[in-house]
Amino acid sequence: MLEELRITGLGVIEDTTLLLTGGMNVITGETGAGKTMVVTGLGLLFGGRADAGRVRADPGRAAVEGRLRLTGNVATAVHARITDAGGEPDDDGSVLLSRTVTVEGRSRAHVAGRSMPVSMLAEVGEQVLAVHGQSDQLRLLRPAEQRASLDRFGGPEHEKLLDSLRESYTQWRRVSDDLADRRRNARERNQEADLLRLGLDEITRVDPQPGEDEELKAEAQRLEHAEGLRTAAQTAQHCVAGAAEPTDEAADVTTLLGHARRTLEAQASVDRTLGDLAARLEEMATLVGDVAAELSSYLAVLDADPARLQVIYERRAALRGLTRKYADDVDGVIAWADRARNRLSELDNSDELLDELDRERQRLAGEVTELASRLSAARREAATRFAAQVTVELAGLAMPHARIEVAVLPRPAGRAEPTLTIDGVEVGVGPDGADEVELRLLAHPGAPALPLQRGASGGELSRVMLAIEVVFAGSGGPPTLVFDEVDAGVGGQAAVEIGRRLARLARSHQVLVVTHLPQVAAFADRHLVVAKDTGGAVTTSGVRVVEDTDRARELARMLAGLPDSDLGIAHAEELLAVAARERRS
Repeated sequence: MLEELRITGLGVIEDTTLLLTGGMNVITGETGAGKTMVVTGLGLLFGGRADAGRVRADPGRAAVEGRLRLTGNVATAVHARITDAGGEPDDDGSVLLSRTVTVEGRSRAHVAGRSMPVSMLAEVGEQVLAVHGQSDQLRLLRPAEQRASLDRFGGPEHEKLLDSLRESYTQWRRVSDDLADRRRNARERNQEADLLRLGLDEITRVDPQPGEDEELKAEAQRLEHAEGLRTAAQTAQHCVAGAAEPTDEAADVTTLLGHARRTLEAQASVDRTLGDLAARLEEMATLVGDVAAELSSYLAVLDADPARLQVIYERRAALRGLTRKYADDVDGVIAWADRARNRLSELDNSDELLDELDRERQRLAGEVTELASRLSAARREAATRFAAQVTVELAGLAMPHARIEVAVLPRPAGRAEPTLTIDGVEVGVGPDGADEVELRLLAHPGAPALPLQRGASGGELSRVMLAIEVVFAGSGGPPTLVFDEVDAGVGGQAAVEIGRRLARLARSHQVLVVTHLPQVAAFADRHLVVAKDTGGAVTTSGVRVVEDTDRARELARMLAGLPDSDLGIAHAEELLAVAARERRS
C-alpha cells in the first residue's frame, strides 16, 4: 500500500502531506481546491508524463515523494526488480519513491535511494497501482480495450494462450512476408545475387588471409634492405663475439668481459665487493652470448632472394585490387565476403527454397488457425463468466434490472489484416486473434442490447466501470486502486451503493477515491479534505485529515453547501452512522 504521499510546488499545492490508510481513503474539497493535483501527483510519482505548466513558478520545481509498503508476491517482484536496478528497500521493507519536475520541463526520478530512469517508476506503478478516471471510462468504450479487459479477466492460462498466438502469428507473418518479397522482387534479388557472386569469386581466387597485407609489407621491407640489414647484423656480431676467423686479433665484448671477470675474481678473496661485481659481469657475459646467438640465427635466415621479392610485389598488387573495391584493408575484405555470403543465402530464390518457405508458411498458418480457434472459445467462456459477475455487481449499484452482455464476434475479413478460415468462417486475423469483443448493456427488461457507447448514460457508465473494477479486483491485480470522480453523474441511492461497493473493495485493496458525493465519502476509513487558502498574494491548497465533528461538517458542506447548518450536520451524522453499520456488516 501507499502509506504516505508528499506533494510540493504542484499546481495550487505548495506543500502538503497525505497520510493514507490501508482501507478506503476519500479525498474531497471545493471545486478548484486542488483535488485533481493529488491524482496528478500520483501519476508523476508512478512514471506519468511530466507537464511543466503545472509547476509553481516559486520555487520553480515540483516534487512528489511516496512511501510504499508491500506484502506478498507483489513485494517480492517489486523488491527484486529494484534490487536488480541497484536500489535498496529500507530495513522495514518499505520503498521510497520520488519524482521532481522543473519549470523548464526537466524531470528526475529516485527509487529506494538511487537515481533511476522514470521508466523504473512506471514499472513499479504497473505492479502496485491502478488509476481509474473519466478518461478510463472513455477508453472502455473502445473495442480494443474491451477485448483487452476480457483477456485480463480470463486469467493466467488465457494469457499464456494469447502469448502463444502472438508468437506464432509473428513467425507466420515473417515467413509470409519473406516469401512474398522473394516472389515479388525476384529480378532485383537475382541481379543483386549475381553481383555478390562476382565479388566473392574474385575474393576467393585471391584468397586473402587475416593480417596478410601487413605481414607482406614487413617482409618486402626486409628483402628490399637485405644488404644493409646483413651488414648491420654482421658488424654487431663481430663486436659482440669476435670475428669468425681466429687470426683476427680485434677485441670483442665477450673476450673483454671474460678478462674483466677473471681479474676481479683473482682479488675477490681480499674484498668481497669485487666478487659481487665479478658475478654481475658473468651475467652480462651470458646476456651477450644470447644476443650473439640470435644475431647468428638472424643472419642464417636473412634472404635477399629477388624472386621472392617479385612474388610479394605481385601478391600485394592483388590484395590492393581487392581493397580498392571492397574495403580499406584485407580484414575488411574478408568481412565483406562473410556479409556477402550471408546476404546470398537471404537472396536465394531457388525453387527448392521457395517450396520450403511455402510449406513453413502453411504450417504456421495452421498453427495460428488452431490457436486462434482455441482463443475464441476461451474468450466466449470468459465472456459468459465476466458478464454474469458484472451483472451481479450492477444489481448492487442500483441497476437491478440491467444486464451486461459480452459479444465475441468473428472479425470481418477484407480489412488490413490477413485472412484465414477459422471454424469454417473466413476472418481477419491479427496478433490478438480473430475476434472482436463488444460490451453491451441491457438497461432494463425488454430493452435492446446496445453497445456501451450507445446504451449507457454518464451515470450508468460510471457504475459499469466500477462494477468491472470490482470484478477485476476479485481476480487479483494491483493492491492500490485510485478512482478519480468515476461517480460523476450519479446521485441518490446509486451514490450510496457506489460507496458501499468501494468500501467492500477496500477490504482487500487500498482504495483512494476523489469524489463530490457525500454518500461515497461517508464510507471512508480516512477522510482527507483539500482546502484552498486565498488569504495571501498567491492561492495555495493543503490537505488535512478530518474526523468526528469536522468530518460531519465537511459532509454537510457536500450535502447542502452549509457546513454550519445544524440540520445539515444532523443529516451528515446520520449518513455516517448508516455507512458505519454497512462497513461492519
